[in-house]
Amino acid sequence: MTTSKTKTNIQGPSAAKNFAVVGPHNRGRISLLVHRPGEGLRLVAACAKKLDNLENYKETCGSDFLLTTDYRDLLTNPEVDAIFVCSPDYLHAEHAIAALDAGKSVFLEKPMAITIADCDAILAAEKRSSAKLYVGHNMRFFPVIRKMRELIEAGRIGRVESVWCRHFISYGGDAYFKDWHSERRHTTSLLLQKGAHDIDVIHHLAGSHTRRVVGMGKLSVYNEVTDRRREDETVPVVFNTENWPPLSQKGLSPVIDVEDHNMILMQLSSGVQASYLQCHYTPDDVRNYTVIGTEGRIENFGDHSTPEKEASIHLWNSRRGYSEHGNEVFSIPSLEGSHGGSDPLMVEDFVGFLRGEPGCGASLADARMAVATGCLGAESLRNGNMPFDVPPIPC
Repeated sequence: MTTSKTKTNIQGPSAAKNFAVVGPHNRGRISLLVHRPGEGLRLVAACAKKLDNLENYKETCGSDFLLTTDYRDLLTNPEVDAIFVCSPDYLHAEHAIAALDAGKSVFLEKPMAITIADCDAILAAEKRSSAKLYVGHNMRFFPVIRKMRELIEAGRIGRVESVWCRHFISYGGDAYFKDWHSERRHTTSLLLQKGAHDIDVIHHLAGSHTRRVVGMGKLSVYNEVTDRRREDETVPVVFNTENWPPLSQKGLSPVIDVEDHNMILMQLSSGVQASYLQCHYTPDDVRNYTVIGTEGRIENFGDHSTPEKEASIHLWNSRRGYSEHGNEVFSIPSLEGSHGGSDPLMVEDFVGFLRGEPGCGASLADARMAVATGCLGAESLRNGNMPFDVPPIPC
């Protein structure tokens, strides 16, 4: 299967590239990072269901910036070379396949799609297209993750045998149980929307993909909240520290059928075993990875640094009683830009990828296997914790 890296460049490295974005609200604002006219890069168009609150696009990109409610206007626009697909997850397959079939290269926000079948359909579209596909797993660019990978590759903990991840999501009730994320038909499971990040990082740190997965979880808190919005009502998704405790939330979705905590165990092809635990009603918000090898372990404290608080990685590689600091502590610098500075690095990697440079982010296989693991983990927890084998990528 191609990973797009062998495809001919769309244009020469110094030629202008024009970009558009589907889903410019919220996550789609990362597309503004590509607008650098002085470097021959321009964001020229956006498609959204509603065009309100998009004034900053015209302010940044110029009065001739195109706003449309029909994404097909972007597909037929000869000025557009590549499209950022940042629409809701359940529309990723439709939008990415249409763009690739129209010869437009695609930046596809993770997760690749919400079903294995849709992921494989996207890969088939990429294979038959002359255009390129890049899936945006920005955690590959977190300095914390890069440093952990560096320590593993340097042999500081020996051969990796186990990876654990605990993900505390304090804003789950603010973000994922007030809009489309709360319904299986739109997300499959929050093991995709949030977990696709962590599953991919686990695969990345272990150097292998999941072969078999088993899950356990349930909807245990937000189903008890009786204050619900109307089906035709939109409730602002705002992270609010005053929304506490979780059972005091207001304006939740009328339909909630995804789990608010999930746990999966993963057997990787290399023999590495991993676990992922995700909870959407914790008081704090952080990802914690522990990687255990034959000669030690590493663990992160904080997943990215801010000017107010520095993240760090701790290394244990000698026999001892418990010590919080371990044998060594590696401080992680604070970078400018959203998501701990990872978004600017990822967009830069995408631009280089279009110019024929080797990408540093997740491969198409990585993105598909993260979704496949999340999908089958959800299938397992909903079916008596039955283990499922992850199907290989079709040739």
